[in-house]
Amino acid sequence: MNFHISNFDKKSNARAGELVTDHGTIKTPVFMPVGTQGTVKGVHQYELENYIKSKIILSNTYHLYLRPTTNIIENAGGLHKFINWNKPILTDSGGFQVYSLSSNRKIEERGVTFKSHIDGSTHIFTPENVIEIQKKIGADIIMAFDECTPYPCDYNYAEKSMNLTHRWLDRCIKQFLNTTNHYDYNQTLFPIVQGSVYKDLRVKSANYIAKKDLLGNAIGGLSVGEPAEEMYKMVESVCSILPKNKPRYLMGVGNPINLLENISLGVDMFDCVMPTRNGRNGMLFTWDGIINIKNNKWINNFDPIDQNSDIFVDKIYSKAYLRHLFNVNEILAKQIASIHNLAFYVNLMKKAREKIILGEFASWKNQLVKKLGKRL
Repeated sequence: MNFHISNFDKKSNARAGELVTDHGTIKTPVFMPVGTQGTVKGVHQYELENYIKSKIILSNTYHLYLRPTTNIIENAGGLHKFINWNKPILTDSGGFQVYSLSSNRKIEERGVTFKSHIDGSTHIFTPENVIEIQKKIGADIIMAFDECTPYPCDYNYAEKSMNLTHRWLDRCIKQFLNTTNHYDYNQTLFPIVQGSVYKDLRVKSANYIAKKDLLGNAIGGLSVGEPAEEMYKMVESVCSILPKNKPRYLMGVGNPINLLENISLGVDMFDCVMPTRNGRNGMLFTWDGIINIKNNKWINNFDPIDQNSDIFVDKIYSKAYLRHLFNVNEILAKQIASIHNLAFYVNLMKKAREKIILGEFASWKNQLVKKLGKRL
C-alpha cells in the first residue's frame, strides 16, 4: 500500500491524498460504507460501484468469523470473490463488537473469551488468531486487535486497557510479519490508538503507535457516547503526533458534521453505519439539512427526493412516494433511503477533497456545518 498527499489546506489540517492498494486507488478524504456481514444492507455491490461510486467498503471480522465462517470465505477465494467486489476492503478486527458484548465476554492477557450472540457458543479472539482470520478473509487493510473502552471510563481502567492494546499490537505485528499471505495480493496492517478521553493517554498511545512505523494508523474508542467536542480534542492531539505522510483512519465516525470537523483536524478515512441505519428509519441527510421523510409534511410533496443530488433514486422518486413507501413498510423505502444517504456521504467527501485542492476547505466547511444539522 502506498499513500501520497497532494494538497494541504492552508487554514486547517485537512489534506487530500491517494491511497493505492492492489485492488484499486482510493482518493482521500474517503467514507467507507459499512458492509458488516459482507453486504451493505439493502444495497447491491453494483449500485455501490456504479451509482454511489464507493471506492472501498468495510466488513467485520467478528461477524464473518461466525457466519458464514472463515473457512467458507477462504474456500470461495477470499471476501472479494465471495461477495463479488473487486475494489478495496477494510476489515475491523472485532474489538468493538467484543466491547459491545460486555455481559458475555472475559478480557485477559491472552485475549477475549466471548459467547456468540447467535447461539451462545464460546469462542476466543487473540491477537494472533484475529490476524490469521483477517488474512484468510483477505481484506486489503486489516486492523490490529484492541480493546475499545466504554464512555464514561475512569482513568485507571483507560490506562490499563490502553497498555493491553499496546501489548496486543506487538503480538499482532509479530503474527502479521511471520505468517504468509493466503492470496496473491498485499495486505496492510493498521494499529489503533486508544486512551478514552484522556489527553495524556491519547498522546502516549499515539506516540507508541507512531513508533511502530506501519503503513497507516487508526484512532479508535471515540464516538462511543462522548460529547463531540471531547472527540475533536482527542483527534486533534492524536493527529499532531501520528505521521503526516501516512493515512489516518477515525473508526466509527460519524454524522456529516463530525466528518467535516475531523477532516479539518487531519483525518483521511471514516466509516459509520449512520447513513444506512438512519436511512432505514427514514432520516435523509441533504446539503440543506436533515429530512424525516416519515413526517406528514411530505404527503403531497411531489418534488424529487433531493434536487441537489445526481444519484438516480433522488431524481426519479418524489418525497411523497418515498414517504408512502415508509408508511406501508415497503422494503424499497429502506433501499432508496440507504442509497440516497450513502451517495450523499460519498459526495460530501468528494466535495471536501475538491475544496482542499482549491484551498477553500476551511471557509466552505464553516458555512456548511451551519446547514447540515438543520431539521427540514
